[in-house]
Amino acid sequence: MAKWDLTPKIAQYLDRHLVFPLLEFMSVKEIYDERDMLLAKLDIVRNTKMIDFAIDCHKLLYPGTNIPEELLDKRAEVVSELRHNQDAITYIRDILKDPAVTKQIEQTRDGRTLLDFLVKSKNFKVESLDSVYVLAKSQYECGIYQAATEYLYLYRLLVPSSDKNYLNAMWGQLAAEILMQNWDAALDDFNRLKEYIDTSSFGSPLITLMQRTWLIHWSLFVFFNHPKGQDLIIDTLLFQKENLNAIQTFCPHILRYITAAVITNKQRPTVMKELVRVIQQETYQYRDPLTEFVECLYVNFDFDRAQQKLRECEDVLSNDFFLVSWNDLFIENSRLAIFETFCSIHQCLSLQMLSEKLNMSYIEAEKWIVNLIRNARLDAKIDSQLGHVVMGTKKLSPHQQLIEKTKQLFGKTNYFFANLEKRQPASHLEKVPHWAVQPF
Repeated sequence: MAKWDLTPKIAQYLDRHLVFPLLEFMSVKEIYDERDMLLAKLDIVRNTKMIDFAIDCHKLLYPGTNIPEELLDKRAEVVSELRHNQDAITYIRDILKDPAVTKQIEQTRDGRTLLDFLVKSKNFKVESLDSVYVLAKSQYECGIYQAATEYLYLYRLLVPSSDKNYLNAMWGQLAAEILMQNWDAALDDFNRLKEYIDTSSFGSPLITLMQRTWLIHWSLFVFFNHPKGQDLIIDTLLFQKENLNAIQTFCPHILRYITAAVITNKQRPTVMKELVRVIQQETYQYRDPLTEFVECLYVNFDFDRAQQKLRECEDVLSNDFFLVSWNDLFIENSRLAIFETFCSIHQCLSLQMLSEKLNMSYIEAEKWIVNLIRNARLDAKIDSQLGHVVMGTKKLSPHQQLIEKTKQLFGKTNYFFANLEKRQPASHLEKVPHWAVQPF
């Protein structure tokens, strides 16, 4: 399954701390050799201040050997540095313990007003804000995420958005909320950071594009854990042009996650048309079983190959950190998509043939279709004696009939004017209003 593993690609755009959950998942799934995984963890953690974790990895890699002196020395250095950073803002910590200050922070959303209050009533020193940021960053690097978020929030609240560390603080707070699995707070931080990137000029369009690319990868943690994630990933990554542009430029592998969100979200079937368009555009630079399944089903109408790809999708989903919890829902909705597409072509279907197409036993297929009929998701009848499924004929409402009859109006209008142009001189056509050949 290493062939379809996206961890090496995704890890390039993640903070080191965000890579650890992915490595732990791969260790459990045994996708790679365990020793190689431990070496990767040790290599990553060496560049953080989580020295105890590094020592644990070393013990597992080299049992019975002494801990390297460099790790022990670095541990002492990290503890001393953390204590020094905490001492540097002792008076600020005392101020924050004051109930009046806590209440003011909770009620005030204007950072300037809060800073004036702290300066005038508590003798707060503005230059101390840099020390708050340094402590928060140090705590985050040590894995003390809760304390880091509290100081980062205070720092972001009190400094202007033009501050040199403001953007870094936003990234740090989002990462800490993700690691603590506070998904509502993480979503708020994501939206705030997204707005900042969308409205800021980084001096180069390429830098802005890279910022968006990083944010897209970090957003996967939020989208695949937040209750509204299915809709959010579609709205944010598929229908927002700037994000889709970043995906097509730097990270077409994100199409796997957009595809999973579209297929598992049966409330928005019209989205599939847009997804198919994007997949076809990017098929030359990225393909996997999920995108190929969509292509086989909705472009080539190759049901046998779609079923084959669906079997491959099961393996991909069960070994993907973000998609593993969507495995059953994806397979169920994919089978329904195959069934619905097949039914749109045939009026009467054999249960035996359907069971083969759906990769189910005859009895399982019959029960599955009965449940669809019971839940009003399918207009059909089952003839048990003949072993057939007879599809019902859909009666369009007057409103839907009107839509269907006017669907071709724009095309026919353009055809009419194209022929008119051939018959009339150009001077006459110049009098035709421009809006007459435009969609309403």
